[in-house]
Amino acid sequence: MAVSAIGISQFIPAARRMEATRRPRRRLLNSVILTAMISKPPHHRVTPGVHTFALLSGIEAVVRGTALAVYPLVMYRVWGDAATVAQLYFVVGVFSLLTTLSLPLLARRIPRRWIYIFGVTLYVVSAGFGMLGGKAVTAALLCHTLGTATVFVCFNTYVLDHVARTEFGRLETLRLMYAGLGWSLGPVSGVWLLGVWPEAPFVVIGAAACVLLGVFWRTHIGEGRAIMPAGKTPSRPFAYLIRFFSQPRLVAGWVFTVIRSCGWWVYIVYVGIFAVQNGLGDQVGGIAMSLANMGLFLAPLMLRWMQRRSVRDAVRTGFLMSACCFILAALFSPLPWVTVALLILGSYFLVLLDICGGLPFMMSVKPSQRTEMSAVYSSFRDVSGILSPALAWVALYFGPVAGVFACFGLALLAAWALAGQLHPQLGVPSAHRVRLRPGVSRGTS
Repeated sequence: MAVSAIGISQFIPAARRMEATRRPRRRLLNSVILTAMISKPPHHRVTPGVHTFALLSGIEAVVRGTALAVYPLVMYRVWGDAATVAQLYFVVGVFSLLTTLSLPLLARRIPRRWIYIFGVTLYVVSAGFGMLGGKAVTAALLCHTLGTATVFVCFNTYVLDHVARTEFGRLETLRLMYAGLGWSLGPVSGVWLLGVWPEAPFVVIGAAACVLLGVFWRTHIGEGRAIMPAGKTPSRPFAYLIRFFSQPRLVAGWVFTVIRSCGWWVYIVYVGIFAVQNGLGDQVGGIAMSLANMGLFLAPLMLRWMQRRSVRDAVRTGFLMSACCFILAALFSPLPWVTVALLILGSYFLVLLDICGGLPFMMSVKPSQRTEMSAVYSSFRDVSGILSPALAWVALYFGPVAGVFACFGLALLAAWALAGQLHPQLGVPSAHRVRLRPGVSRGTS
């Protein structure tokens, strides 16, 4: 034992020297591993961009596009009275508006991610009610409309959270491109499937909604950003409406979207009625709708044209040209084919407004009011759905269907005049803005 101890003791200094030389190497290796773990965590999430939101919008277009022409037809078959169907649509529109305005209050208690999922689930539930048939189709229409309102509010809020203002135009263009196929083929295929098998369109709606839910779940968008000014507490219910009406830029931007939506409502509903009344056939309305939706594929060219100008120029051009087409369509009503051609041409300028019409509102929203103002912005769909039938009824009381085109043409013309109050360089990158000379009017933003 003594010999062994002495032999071992001779190697102790050498072992200590080797250990001393290894310590710096271990420290360096540990630091490298720790740095790599910090810089690249295993569960790293990429911030969603314009392509992510465009994809979500494209899938939702299949859901809504398929249902666009199916629900009115099925509702009419079930109830057998156009007046009853109109009343039900009015009631559904009121519920949708109340839901849209109540979502900011719900978002204070429930994470936005789950609200979006709930909205997509309503699409699936609506498909289930639709497959039951009978008067359950009314419940299907209600669930579908409420799901549209819920998803639309959450989608706009997510866009405001994750997309830079300078990318809004690009997002709108990609969104319309991705959604073009769903809006173009959805209505035609939905009606065709309805004739083959009454439950088939609702199967497509439910399947597309499930795909939308799966894609959203895998994007890891999260709960969104809840930004509130320091020192402020949540306001009382619907107090954000007061803040909305106190900001003229937001009010003007919302009015633009309402009038644009009214123009689309008139086009979708009354072009077909006008064609039937003038002996052009039942298919003209569907063909006109398909041709209008194909204008979505012109969105890249429209974006290039818009990028060379300001948002104000694009918005004013869209309203002015669509107004002229609608008014001329009313004046040429004795020539039905000319009227239909002018309305189709006007629909392409409505597509231009789909790209740029919402930008004045979105560019004026404060970060602390994103959720509330997204709900206000989304209400344009419900307000136009209530306002358009009322104005059309008044116009039809005094004249034929052509009078409806003239009435809403004047509304588009009024929006063109209001858009003249926008800032001349709204939406123009700061590097390309022109500094105006003193005394030169800039307009108001």
